[in-house]
Amino acid sequence: MNLIDFILHIDAHLTLLVQQYGLGIYPILFGIIFIETGVVIFPFLPGDSFLFAAGALTALGGNVLHLPSVIVICVLAAILGDMLNYWIGHTVGVKALYHSPISRFIKPEKVREAENFFNERGKWTIFLGRFMPFVRTFIPFIAGSSKMSWPLFSAFNIFGAIIWGTIISLAGYFLGNIPFISGHFSLIMLGIVVVSLLPIALPYLKRKLA
Repeated sequence: MNLIDFILHIDAHLTLLVQQYGLGIYPILFGIIFIETGVVIFPFLPGDSFLFAAGALTALGGNVLHLPSVIVICVLAAILGDMLNYWIGHTVGVKALYHSPISRFIKPEKVREAENFFNERGKWTIFLGRFMPFVRTFIPFIAGSSKMSWPLFSAFNIFGAIIWGTIISLAGYFLGNIPFISGHFSLIMLGIVVVSLLPIALPYLKRKLA
């Protein structure tokens, strides 16, 4: 199973994981979101897609996934992951993303995009970055390396995690089992990624055109 196949058919893979692991799916859900947000070399993990699919699966009933539990697990994982990422950035600095062994796993242009986004929007980047794949992994690291105030970071981190986790889970719950959406789930997953990247892609295109 490769990552692209997992993302495009995440509903089928999640159903299989639930059948295989039962309640063990909760640690898996926690782990994917925590690692995506907390370990800076794993920005490609499908946090949004996995959470949307989990929300959709809760609407079906008859399995161990329940919407309140999914939301709580996701929010806790997102908060703790960003906290870890902040302190890693605070300790090693953003230069480590360019000039250290971990730089082999990270595309420099992605880091620059996240830095530009952070510099343009300041503290609100912590909140807005939640909704952008790839970028959200680098934002807390950059916040830590820039020595952003810990109380300020924590406030936006917790606020963003609650809003992100609730919205994506509820979207999956209410939309995931609409026949058209469930029949075109792969395209919906791609659409989520594209829409999520628009806030950073549009300023980048404007700079290029200018």
